[in-house]
Parts: sequence; structure tokens; C-alpha cells
Amino acid sequence: MKKFSFFFCSLFCGLFSTIFAQTGVSVSPPRLYFESDPGHSNTQKVTVTNVSAKNSLDLAISLGDWEYDEKGENMTYGANTRPASCASWVSVKKEENYFTLAPGEKKDIDVTITAPTTLSDNLKAHTAVLYVSQMNPVDDVDSKGAHIKVSIRSGIKLFHKLLLPGTKKIEIQNLVYGKLSNRLDLFFENQGDVWIDGKVYTDLVNVENGKKTALDPVIFYTMPGNKREMNISLPSTLEKGKYTASVMIDYGDSNNLELGELSFTYEK
Repeated sequence: MKKFSFFFCSLFCGLFSTIFAQTGVSVSPPRLYFESDPGHSNTQKVTVTNVSAKNSLDLAISLGDWEYDEKGENMTYGANTRPASCASWVSVKKEENYFTLAPGEKKDIDVTITAPTTLSDNLKAHTAVLYVSQMNPVDDVDSKGAHIKVSIRSGIKLFHKLLLPGTKKIEIQNLVYGKLSNRLDLFFENQGDVWIDGKVYTDLVNVENGKKTALDPVIFYTMPGNKREMNISLPSTLEKGKYTASVMIDYGDSNNLELGELSFTYEK
């Protein structure tokens, strides 16, 4: 155990499902995971649904790149601009690049990733984002009753991993207590070579009376090399006193656990 003293609507999030007034498009699932050797293809389906009550939607497929920032938020970029991009490996059928959905209609799109025979990098994991964009803005009304034109873009994250054994390793860099912010700040890094998802569990023990407080687990997602800052708010009902905070990062099984511990005095 480690101890530390120390009027176009474009949405990109964990789940790409957009509904604005009477106009919207749903794209699912939110993520697709592909695995293949260099020179081989893998195909999976994406379901696009027009959730509009009355509007037909003209939709087009495009590609881009994305990365997580230090807080785990999604940052979007143009296609083939990130070091781990696989946007150029992605393809859909020609007839599915542009299509129209009537109100309530849905369509399955085959998404194929073909890894090049010779890779230009030594990365085992690559990413891209597939966008579904509305090409025919429709009339709508905003929350204040104003008439507007609405066009929507939704997307889905694409992950690709080579069929080689990957290394999963999360390491805690620091754990600190912020007196003014009333929170714990956890700093950790994905030191593996594949994506790592998991949960952070935090327990607080009042060393003066032995009372234990378990906080709700926090889900996280990382890519190789990501350095992450997670802010863990303390409950407003926490009693004053001296505490030991134990943080456990669970990202698989008993062999994939990272533990940190911090002593602090809570005075609010």
C-alpha cells in the first residue's frame, strides 16, 4: 500500500444520444471495440434511430479523432490528426455514407476497421470517432419559445486493439486533501499499452471513533499514457476529526488493483 502525505448542436459524450425538442437522432451503442491483427478486418453494427416525432432526417457519416483530457473529458479533433488515430482504417458501405430516416425509423450501419499490414507506430491501441450528422436543418422552438433551425451531430467512439497480449497497469501518482475545496484529489496514470476502464472506491475512517464512511464508486476510462486527475468530494455530513482515506482503483481483478492511503484532519 502506498501512502501519500501529500444553432447547430454537436454533442460528444460517453453516450451519444441527442434529443432537442421534437428533433433528434440516437446512435447506439456508445462505444465499439475492435480487435484484429495487422492486415485483417473486423466489422460491427451501429444502430441509428430518428427519434423525431414528425421530421425526416437526411444523415451523413463522417470520421474524426478524440482524446481524453486530464479530467477524463472528451476532446475532439479532425480525422487522422492524433498520434493514436485509426480514422483512416474505418469504412462503411458506400450506400450508408448518406441516407434518410423517416420519423421513428432506424437503420443498422456496418462499421469496418481494417488494420494496415504494416503499422506506422508501435501502439497496440488506436481510436477514432464516427459521426452521424443531420444535413437538413429543421424548424424548432427553444426553451424560451424562439424559432430556431436545429441540426444535430451524434457520434460513437471506436477503439481498436491488436491481437497481442496487452499490459494493464494503473499507478497512483499522488493523493492530497484540499481543505478549501473540501475534497480529495487523486492523481493516477495509465502506464499500460491498452485502454483501461475501472472504478475508484474511497473509504474514510475516523481514527478517533472508528466510524467508517464509504463514498460512491467513481467510474473512469483511460487510454495508454493518460494522466488523470480525479476530484473526490467529501460528504457535507462528515464529522470533524482526524481521518484516514483509503483509495482503491479496481480495473479488472485481484491482480489489477492499485491502493493509496492518506491521513488528514477534517475541520469543517
